[in-house]
Parts: sequence; structure tokens; C-alpha cells
Amino acid sequence: MRVLVTGAGGRLGGAVLPRMVAEGFQVRATSRRARTGSGVEWVVADLATGAGVAAAVAGVDAILHLASSPTRRTHEIDVLGTRRLVTAAAGAGVAHLVYISIVGVDRVPYVYYRHKLAAEQVVAAGGVPWTVLRATQFPQFLDELLQKSSKLGPVIADRAVVAQPVDPGEVADKLIELLRAGPRDGIVEYGGPEVLRFDDAVRTWRQARKSRRPMLPVRFPGRLGRELRDGGLVTEAHPTGRRTWADYLADTYGGTTTR
Repeated sequence: MRVLVTGAGGRLGGAVLPRMVAEGFQVRATSRRARTGSGVEWVVADLATGAGVAAAVAGVDAILHLASSPTRRTHEIDVLGTRRLVTAAAGAGVAHLVYISIVGVDRVPYVYYRHKLAAEQVVAAGGVPWTVLRATQFPQFLDELLQKSSKLGPVIADRAVVAQPVDPGEVADKLIELLRAGPRDGIVEYGGPEVLRFDDAVRTWRQARKSRRPMLPVRFPGRLGRELRDGGLVTEAHPTGRRTWADYLADTYGGTTTR
């Protein structure tokens, strides 16, 4: 199977590419700048402008669409760029498009999530057989969030928010499984092995980092806070991943007392 991977230079792309190569896929990967390496065919394509997109999709059997821009030009890249990709894929006769999304995009009133939901809708209406995988948050994201929230001293967090970290490598395996299974024309959810309250996640994070910084409880207001506390970021879907938050902390910081 020849597969085009967008966003191949990102965190998830870094987990996907070596797995796909090892499993015998013929991989074409997009980047906005010329690249080489990873045992794949790199092509230059820009979803924001459409430059190179038609050439990138030509001759592939399937597309694994990982490209996203959470912090800048999100509508232009995630929504309009996805429309450009799907239109080109339909014209090229691509048989399957797998799109990576996030658990909670249909519940949590967060601007980036609204763009991801709109991109899902573009994929579903685009005329290419499709599958959407909604995954929960990566532990690296949670780690980075806690680091940012503690820059001024205490760890600032809503203790009752619940999260379900999932390992990027396990998400990569799930994406490959979905590619092999063929289009579902539907949404699949996938999460980590455990649902954590934020105060528990902070406690083990502090232990792993040997940090004495206290947690400063802040209750997120409005509908956003309610959805985050009521499980907007977690899923009951099975099977789940296997690697826990404690596993990630052990690999990153050398262990926790609760592992």
C-alpha cells in the first residue's frame, strides 16, 4: 500500500513513519520544506496555500492526515487545508483517508477543537472513503502543560479535571491498524489505560520531578470547566492503550514512587 502521510515531521509523525516503513508500507511524507531521511519519499506540499498538494496525492492508495496547527493559522491549515487535501484526493481516486482528531472535539468549547471538528466534517463530506480516529491527549502534552502552569511557582490547575493520557506510539499503531482495515466512514475513539484526576496527575508528576511546588487549585469557569470536569477529554472506548502516565514519567524523569 502506498500511503501519503501529512504532518509527518510532528510528534505523531515521528512515531508513525518508522512503524510504517518496518511494516512494508510505501510511504510518501509531506513537509513544507525539502527534507530527506526516515526511509520515506519526502515531497514538498503546503496545505495553507495548496502548493504541491495535487502532486503529493497522485498515485497513492491512502492518506494518513496528521497535519495540524493548534496555535496559528488554524482555520487556514486545519479546515481549509483539509478541504484542499480532500478535494485533491477525490480527484486522484484515493481509496481511503484516515484523519487524526481529538476526543472531546464535539463537547469541549475550545477554539482549536472547533476547528478540528470542522475538519472532521470536511473529511466526512469530501467524497473520499474515510475514517476518523479521535485520540485522547498525549502525556507529553500534559507534561508541557504542567511545566508552563508552574513557571511562577505553584502548579496552577483545576484539580477535578479528568484526563486519559495515551502514548503516541500506541496511537501510531492504531492508525496503522485502521489503514489496513479499510474505510469505516465513521469515527473511532482511542484512549489511554487510565482516567486521572488532575490533582493525582500533578502529584505523581511532582514526585517524578522531585518538586516541592504546591498545587494552587483554580476552578475553570463556565461550560469549558464543566465539560473538562465531566469527562469531555476522556472516552469509554475499548480497547485502550497500555502505557500509563507513571510509565511516561519513569521514562522521562527516572521513576515515581507510585509506579
